[in-house]
Amino acid sequence: MARTNNFNDLLFFIAVAREHSFTRAAAQLGVSQSALSHSVRALEARLGVRLLTRTTRSVSATEAGERLLQSVPSHFDDIEAELAAVAEFRDKAAGSIRITSTDYATRTILLPRLAPVLRDYPQIRVEIINDYGLADIVAERYDIGVRHGDQVAKDMIAARIGPDLQMAIVGAPTYLHGRQAPMTPQDLMMHNCINLRLPTHDAFYVWELEKDGRAIQVRVEGQYAFNGAYEILDAALAGMGLAYVPTDLAEPYVASGRLRRVMEDWYPRVPGLHVYYASRRQSSRAMQLVVEALRYRPEQA
Repeated sequence: MARTNNFNDLLFFIAVAREHSFTRAAAQLGVSQSALSHSVRALEARLGVRLLTRTTRSVSATEAGERLLQSVPSHFDDIEAELAAVAEFRDKAAGSIRITSTDYATRTILLPRLAPVLRDYPQIRVEIINDYGLADIVAERYDIGVRHGDQVAKDMIAARIGPDLQMAIVGAPTYLHGRQAPMTPQDLMMHNCINLRLPTHDAFYVWELEKDGRAIQVRVEGQYAFNGAYEILDAALAGMGLAYVPTDLAEPYVASGRLRRVMEDWYPRVPGLHVYYASRRQSSRAMQLVVEALRYRPEQA
């Protein structure tokens, strides 16, 4: 508070010294003459020197007052210029945007949709950290998070960036050869299933299955576990076991015969991907452009 008072008192002194009048300075600043006089006297008392010579007809700066009048205003001008420059960041398409995402979301949505934005706005920088943990974006200083709609905290601003997803269970013909393909969730216990490691709870992702309106969760076991969807897909292609991945990720390999679907009547749909962030009031122009570029539009499906 003392520092704020010092700044106000200096600004009041400058106005009086330049106008050579408490009356004109008070009108310029929109304060009373008594408040202005009290402020200048408080500044003189703190400094221990007289800054203004007052007569019935005029006000003029003393030698000490002239020194302040010559040096201080330029510093305030510098401060105003810096504040104006910082304020421009809100409207200027520039700055760094930190995003926590997953490898699947990054490859299928973020990279293709952000490429044109970054090409058109070279002053925007984007840092993407792939992590299947449920990061606290405020505590970990992310600007944006990307997760499925049911994983977004209620106090966040969210925008859909993709349609609801269907999951699939797939395996390579080399893995399924000589084995009975699973037909029910219980059958998965007899198979080598490839797990996804979740860092948030130090646990494996639970396979969510659904049939005829009945939803169940299955904790599978296997020799392999990874922390990314593409490593899981690669492991399945290599014949290491069954993988639980988004259908669109597996489809090209199913079409080419490198993977086969199993338990197709148990495939669930999961909420689509969303971006989320803490507050609209903190949204810079760069962040607005990024969110708008990622926003889902049905024609993109």
